[in-house]
Amino acid sequence: MPFARLTASQILYHGEREFVSRAGSAVAFFTALVVIQQSSSEDEKVQCRSHDQGLQKAGLLSYPREVPGAGGIPSRSEQLKRLQKNDHVYDVLVVGGGATGAGIALDAATRGGLQVACLERGDFASETSSRSTKLIWAGIKYMGTAVAALLSTKLIQNPPKAINDFMGEMTMVLNCHRERRYMMEKQEHLCSWLPICVPFVSWTVFPPPFKHHLYGFFPILSPLVMKFYDGLSSFSCPPSYIIGPSKMSTVFPQLRSEHLKYCSVFYEAVHNDSRTNIAIALSAADHGAHICNYVEVVDLFTDGTKRVIGAKAVDRMTGKEFTIRAKKIILAGGPFTDSLRQLEDKATATEKPAVRGAHGTHIILPGKYLPPNMGLLDYNSSDGRFLFVIPWQGRTLVGTTDRKTPAETSPKPPEEEIKWLLNECQKYIYMKGVSRQDVSSAWRGWRPLAVDPHAAPGAPVSRDHIISENPETGVVFIAGGKWTTWREMAQDVMDRAIGQHGPKCNTLELKLFGGEGYSKDLTQHVMNKYTQLNETTAQHLVRTYGSQVWEVCKFMTMKQGSEKLVANFPYIRAEVAYACREYACTVEDVLSRRTRLAFLDRDAAMEALPVVADIMAKELKWSRSVKRRQMASAKEYVLSYGGRTPDEESS
Repeated sequence: MPFARLTASQILYHGEREFVSRAGSAVAFFTALVVIQQSSSEDEKVQCRSHDQGLQKAGLLSYPREVPGAGGIPSRSEQLKRLQKNDHVYDVLVVGGGATGAGIALDAATRGGLQVACLERGDFASETSSRSTKLIWAGIKYMGTAVAALLSTKLIQNPPKAINDFMGEMTMVLNCHRERRYMMEKQEHLCSWLPICVPFVSWTVFPPPFKHHLYGFFPILSPLVMKFYDGLSSFSCPPSYIIGPSKMSTVFPQLRSEHLKYCSVFYEAVHNDSRTNIAIALSAADHGAHICNYVEVVDLFTDGTKRVIGAKAVDRMTGKEFTIRAKKIILAGGPFTDSLRQLEDKATATEKPAVRGAHGTHIILPGKYLPPNMGLLDYNSSDGRFLFVIPWQGRTLVGTTDRKTPAETSPKPPEEEIKWLLNECQKYIYMKGVSRQDVSSAWRGWRPLAVDPHAAPGAPVSRDHIISENPETGVVFIAGGKWTTWREMAQDVMDRAIGQHGPKCNTLELKLFGGEGYSKDLTQHVMNKYTQLNETTAQHLVRTYGSQVWEVCKFMTMKQGSEKLVANFPYIRAEVAYACREYACTVEDVLSRRTRLAFLDRDAAMEALPVVADIMAKELKWSRSVKRRQMASAKEYVLSYGGRTPDEESS
C-alpha cells in the first residue's frame, strides 16, 4: 500500500520507525504527518458512525492479530472472513448482539439448515444486557399488577378488556416461570437460586402497593401469595417459607428488628448477566452462526424497490467496510431499536417510534450489609416501586430506579438517584456508618418499553416483548421483554420470520457454552489439579466459565497467570488472555464484562487497567500507540461509572 494513502490510525498503529523506513525519505515522512492531520476526522467516522459519546469511547481501531477461538469455536477473525466473503445470501441477518439478538442467532442456528449472521456494534452485552438487576425472576410484580387491574373498576366498566388484560399479563408471568425453570435446570453453570426475604413491620400497609386497597393487607396474605407464586412453576423452585423475628436475627443479622412481625421468603434465580449473554453468543458461534462483535451496521440497502435485502457494515477494529445480503433482516437493538429502524425507513421510525426508553440506576455497596446467601425485596418503596437489595459477586447490589429518558451507551448515573438508593435501602437494613463513600460503583441501563408502530392507534406500552414487521421493507424488529425471557423472545421472532412451515425451535433442551461437562463438584476437581488456586478463586472460575474453566486454567502457565488482577477480587491474569479467545477486543471489554470490576468497584478497575492492557497488548500484538489509546479510552469509559465521590457533572 502506498505510504501516502495510509490512514492516520494505520500510521499510528505501525509506529513511527516503521513508517520512516517505508517512506524512504524525510519528505514522505512529513507528508505522512499531513495525512494524519487531514484524515483524523475521517478515522473517527470509520470507528463509529453513531453520535453517542459512550459508544465512541467503547471501541477504537486496533488491528488485533488473529487468536484461536475458545473451546474450538471459530475465532473472531474467522467470523469476519466468513462475513466479508459476500458470496452467498444468509437466511437471517440479526442486528444486535445483546441477550435478545444473540439468542435469535442461537435459535436460528440450531433450527437446522439456516445460514445465520449476527452483528453487534459494540461488545456482546455492552448495553442493557449487562446492566440488569442480575435476577432471572419470574415476575412476581407483574402477577400483582395483573390482579390489581382485574379487581378494579375496569372489570365493571369494560369486563372483556379487563379479563383479556389479566390473561395477557398472567400468560407473561407463566412464561417467565417456564423460562426461569429452563435457566435453572439447563444452565446451572450460570445461574443459582437466591432466597429473597420480604420483611413486614405491620399487618397492614398504607398507601397500599399498586394503589389497590386489597394489597393493603399484603402482610397477612403474603404466605398464600408466595405459595401461589411457587405453584406457577409447578413447584420446581425451592419452596417459599416464613421466618419469625428471633430466628431472622440469626439468619439476617443486618435486618432492622424494630417492629418486625415476620419475613416471607421466596426464591428467584441470580446470574452474572454479561457472562450469560457471552455464553449465548458463543453458543450461537458453536452451532454455526457467523456472529461478531464490534461490527456496526451503518446502512441497509434494497433491491430497487422498498424491500430491504442486505446491510452495509464496518468492522470497528480495522475500519474495513463490507456488505451482507440476507433473505430476512431482524433488528434487535433493545432501547436503540428506533435508530436502527431509521436505516430502513427514517420517516416511519421518526413519526412512529417503537421504543420509549426508561433508565434504571443501580449502586454497589460492601458485601457486609447482607448475608452472603440472602437478598431483600422492598415491595413498596417511597415512590411505590419494587427495590431489590441482593448479594452479587461478593458485594451488595441495590436497584433500581425508573426514569423515562432517551437511551445512551454511557453508564453514567445521576447523582440524585445514587443518593436515593443509598437512603432507601436503609429502610429495612441496619447500615451503621454507611456513607456516600461506600458506593464503590454505580451505573444505569435502559429498559426498552415497546409499542408496535404498525399496530392500530392507541396500542399500550408493554413490558412484554413486541414483534413487528414493516410490510413495505420486510424488516422485522423485536423490542421490550426481560432478561428472563430471552429464549422465548428468540423463538417467537424466528417463528414469525420464517413462518409456520419453517424448521422448528429446539433450544428448550439446549445447554449454553460451558454447560456440557459441568458438575457441582467441578470446583474441587479444579483445586485438585491447580493447587495454587484458593477456593474462592476456583469457585469464581467455575461459576463464570463452567466446563470452560479448563481452557482458562491453561493460561495459568503464562508468566504470573494465576496472580490476581487486583487485591480483594478473585479475577486472575489468565482470564484476560482467555478473554481474547472469546472475542474481547478492548481493555474496557475485560474490565466491564469479561470481569465485572468496573461494575463492582470503579477504583479497582482503574487499578487493574494497566495490567489488563499489558496482557491484551501481548495477546493481540498491539503497537505502543494502540495500547496507549486503548488505555486512555478505557480510563475515560470506566470513570463514567459512579464511584465513591460524586461526579460534578452528575450532580
